[in-house]
Amino acid sequence: MIDTTVDAILDRVLLGYNLSPEEGVVLLRQTDQKAIAAIRATADRLRQSQVGETVTYVINRNINFTNICEQHCSFCAFRRDEGEEGAYWLDWMQIFEKTKDAQQRSATEICMQGGLNPQAKINGRSLSYYLKLIETIKQEFPHLHLHAFSPQEVQFIARTDGLTYAEVIAALRDAGVDSMPGTAAEILDDEVRRILCPEKIDTATWLEIVGTAHKLGLYTTSTMLSGHIETPEQQIRHLEKLRSLQQTAINQEYPARITEFILLPFVGQEAPKPLRRRVGRDQPVLADALLLTAVARIYLGNWIVNHQPSWVKLGLVGATEALNWGCNDIGGTLMEEHITTMAGAIGGTCMEVETLQAAIASLGRPYQQRDTLYQKIIG
Repeated sequence: MIDTTVDAILDRVLLGYNLSPEEGVVLLRQTDQKAIAAIRATADRLRQSQVGETVTYVINRNINFTNICEQHCSFCAFRRDEGEEGAYWLDWMQIFEKTKDAQQRSATEICMQGGLNPQAKINGRSLSYYLKLIETIKQEFPHLHLHAFSPQEVQFIARTDGLTYAEVIAALRDAGVDSMPGTAAEILDDEVRRILCPEKIDTATWLEIVGTAHKLGLYTTSTMLSGHIETPEQQIRHLEKLRSLQQTAINQEYPARITEFILLPFVGQEAPKPLRRRVGRDQPVLADALLLTAVARIYLGNWIVNHQPSWVKLGLVGATEALNWGCNDIGGTLMEEHITTMAGAIGGTCMEVETLQAAIASLGRPYQQRDTLYQKIIG
């Protein structure tokens, strides 16, 4: 028999109640296959009632403009020091050419993030460099949606130039940034962050920057890096903070909010050895990722209705399976992806539209192209 506690929790969820953190942990700690099947079925039902049967995707291009970074996160195989073998820093023409190629391949979005490069300045100003990055894309391709610069990059610019977060975000927005990736969240728990990414912004700063973006009219995404050293309790605390942030944006009637939640299971194959040894495996455990995917839908679903797996981290087969566990979006084409691939991920760096469509159709679900803000693209 399924644990009656699980039954009772899932019944409450289907009646529209928000899960409590304690209930979330109960669900994440289930090992009985019947209980897990019931959690999956509930997540799938919520997905169906909240967003319907159609699975969406976006045609986008990733541009990771540099891997030179002043920080040393324990999970990162992407970063390099200046002058180190494998270090790179794209020039303006390379960024322009990548954008032009994306447009020719029908992209509607450029997603741009990079390492925290202390040399990336113009006339001694970090913000000036980032504004030039934006101009390089937007001057020739104003119609492309620019989804750019994580909360960590916003803090880096603000700290380097002595500006407030609001000043940085407003300047990026006014120059042409259309939305902000909710990356650098990892796990929003400072105990975990002290081990995982001690030089990164703390939980409160991440939440402050994303909340400020919402106030200033910039939509954001949200993410979780899972499956390393964090506990179920810490995973739920992370989801609770995201839900609370979204509730604030909605209740305060901010002009923007979180558009989606993306689970990013840890890939350790090429990660720095100390964390890799501590985690004890190179690739994500699919069963763990799927259970967390379902619980995330159940926990966030009334507030953040779009859920996306990572085909880069799980592979396309794993990401397609996640569509049965509460996800309604399969992500983007990316065209190139370096951060996860350099960590040893199996998913590859590019996905053709037809491949994504075939994966969705294999489940008997309809597919639909969307833009970054989840508006349908008809064409």
